Amino acid sequence: MPDVADGAPWRVVVIAEMGVDPRWQAQVSTWMVRSGCLYMMAWGEDCSSWDDMVDWALIEEFHFEDIPEERFVMTTWHEGCALAEVFHFCKHCAFHHRIEIVRTVLLHIAQHPAEQVTVQAYLQA
Repeated sequence: MPDVADGAPWRVVVIAEMGVDPRWQAQVSTWMVRSGCLYMMAWGEDCSSWDDMVDWALIEEFHFEDIPEERFVMTTWHEGCALAEVFHFCKHCAFHHRIEIVRTVLLHIAQHPAEQVTVQAYLQA
């Protein structure tokens, strides 16, 4: 997976327009935890599974022991919400209580890429 944040704390909105293989989902979730993601919001198809998978990746990363506050990943899923609401939540509510999160990643999972439309919708939220 790419280094999207150069080691800086980041948040991600998973925009799931289609289901994924659970093994790939587990790999992506582990990558999020290991690369500095501190807040993950999931929207779309089977969004609650993203919440669960990132939670498990975090627990496994720390071998089922206590998780340091500065590494804790807050996870939320937004079933039944408009994507614009999730973007608004991301920009105005998705904060870590001790660490400033300086980057946001939009992880769009879809048959066809829509980078410009997705980024524009995020900017307008």
